[in-house]
Amino acid sequence: MSAELFFEIGTEEIPAGLIPRALEDIQRLLGKGLEQARISYGQVQTFATPRRLCIAVADVARQQQRQELEVTGPPARIAFDSDGKPTKAAEGFARTNGVEVADLKTIETAKGEYLFISKVIEGGESAAQLPAILDAVISNIPFRKSMRWKDLDVRFARPIHWIVALYDGEVVPVVFGDVHSGNKSRGHRFMAPEEFEVTDLADYLAKAEARYVIPRIDKRRQLIEEQLAALARQLGGQVNPDPELLEEVSYLVETPQALAGSIEERFLALPPELLITSMREHQRYFTLVDNQGKLLPHFITIANTLATDPAVVVAGNERVLRARLSDAMFFWQEDQKSSLESRLEPLKRVVYQAKLGTSFEKIERFKTLAVELAKELNPQIVPLVDRAALLAKCDLETGMVYEFPELQGVMGREYALLENEDPRVATAIFEHYLPTQAGGDLPSDDVGAFVSLADKIDTLCGCFAVGLIPTGTADPYALRRSAIGILAIILERNYPISIPALVKRSVALLQAKAERSLDEIEAEVVEFIRLRLVNMLGSQGFPGDVVDAVLSASFENPVDALARVKALADLKGREDFEPLAVAFKRVVNIIKGGVEQDVDASLFEADCEKDLLIQLSQVIDGLQLQLEAGDYRAALATIAGLRPAVDRFFEGVMVMADDEKIRTNRLALLTAVSHLFTNIADFSKISA
Repeated sequence: MSAELFFEIGTEEIPAGLIPRALEDIQRLLGKGLEQARISYGQVQTFATPRRLCIAVADVARQQQRQELEVTGPPARIAFDSDGKPTKAAEGFARTNGVEVADLKTIETAKGEYLFISKVIEGGESAAQLPAILDAVISNIPFRKSMRWKDLDVRFARPIHWIVALYDGEVVPVVFGDVHSGNKSRGHRFMAPEEFEVTDLADYLAKAEARYVIPRIDKRRQLIEEQLAALARQLGGQVNPDPELLEEVSYLVETPQALAGSIEERFLALPPELLITSMREHQRYFTLVDNQGKLLPHFITIANTLATDPAVVVAGNERVLRARLSDAMFFWQEDQKSSLESRLEPLKRVVYQAKLGTSFEKIERFKTLAVELAKELNPQIVPLVDRAALLAKCDLETGMVYEFPELQGVMGREYALLENEDPRVATAIFEHYLPTQAGGDLPSDDVGAFVSLADKIDTLCGCFAVGLIPTGTADPYALRRSAIGILAIILERNYPISIPALVKRSVALLQAKAERSLDEIEAEVVEFIRLRLVNMLGSQGFPGDVVDAVLSASFENPVDALARVKALADLKGREDFEPLAVAFKRVVNIIKGGVEQDVDASLFEADCEKDLLIQLSQVIDGLQLQLEAGDYRAALATIAGLRPAVDRFFEGVMVMADDEKIRTNRLALLTAVSHLFTNIADFSKISA
């Protein structure tokens, strides 16, 4: 027998950004609680609006599962004295497990004889366990930001006003702060604020919607999309795609109503990104474009109420937007009175980070790095890279970016174009901030890519140099994002860049700021980046042991490392890979550190030794060409061809022979075999 569990936490408006993670945590915590209590359950559904977090669990068993336990206790030799009487160890073990000493048994293990009991724990009523489980859920949701209210000794994202907790229609008693659970939820704050009784999920969904609350997130999102599309068609355009804004707005309303407003024509003289960003970031407005992608003089806002007079709501939104865009127009005009380059001087007085100096000092460091990269990888664009790096941060001293920080880079590009800078320089000023998130857009040109790499590696090495190292989930300087960005750019553009060499250059420029040894800083930064690559490749579906094996062998060049990962992953997919991996793992394990000396064929005692040396000699030259060409699939196929000879060698001779010369010679032969693949992957880390 089973029944439904329904749990709703009613609150003040929770910030949209906190809700998706909160729902994941509620589901995780509740699932963990039920499993630990040995209560089976079925389908789980979550729901949310700004004022409520809900979860419904179907088919929650009425009885806990019966549990059979086998428990091993202390060794028998210390559980009984020389007269066979139980010691405190035996008595304590019996008492802890709720049995008499006479019920204890002994069992023979590899470590000797131990006390042992088997017992059965009968399952109790699930309803008796649910209050503690739900209390643990509501108390342990790890919000990024939480608050206290009144004089209560509890914390939550926002103050809690009601709790609905029902199992099979009956109230589960839960107390949080001064709020006691019940069977009454609430409708829309303004349009239907009264309480209403809930019996189960179906009843809740029907009654909530009748009171202007749509708990289903996907349904609200679909309604918003439909309303946006309909209004856009009426205005002769289409919605400027913005999935992130759509997701955020879906969590800002309980019942959506799309309303369209107008933008004054004079504001369309501003850069489109400025208009879009201003409306998106500050007002959560959707923008419209025509068939050519040109911005239309309209916006759409999503209201949280069904307005009785939409014109009044629209007029209010237009008034707010007019004031904000008037400010933007003022800054746009004022900023053009000074050149970008003239803003370098003020940056000499702006502290980038207390221990790392000013923003101007940072510019000098990453400009040096960017120019060095250009000289090595694309010498023709050195002047463009030098100029782009010099101007990259200048828009930070503009009025526009001071007012709208999210437009850094965007305004630098626009002002650079107005000043007739080379378009590639202007684009690089914007693109050097890319990517702004995992999987985000990357620089489209070498100019922006080199400046971006240099800026990011300077940030990363600078923070490590002065001890600002991420710990756990805390990463205030977004160093993980910087490292991922560095790797993404290198891999996307196939740059043959050595990470250790790049880090060494950057750390050298920070020598006057460093608070620790340069070698220590370099090692930590390289390992930090290596671990990011491990995570990146793992998230792309490559087997973990393959990634570990490849990056343990060599990590310096990420492009080369990725090629080796792809090749080894392909090889692992072959049916005959397991015996190959076993053979090469055996080679690695038996040679330990290896024996670096020439193989003496006169010491061979068996044909299998001669055969292995001959085949080894035959593949070396061809393999070297394959490795130099980066053709790791072919190289691994060549190496795999040695497996039969390796197998015959292990079957035909004992490597660790009594004669030291013969033993050393055989180890030297296997060491030579290992050299074929040790720079590709460490086969000892492969799961056969």
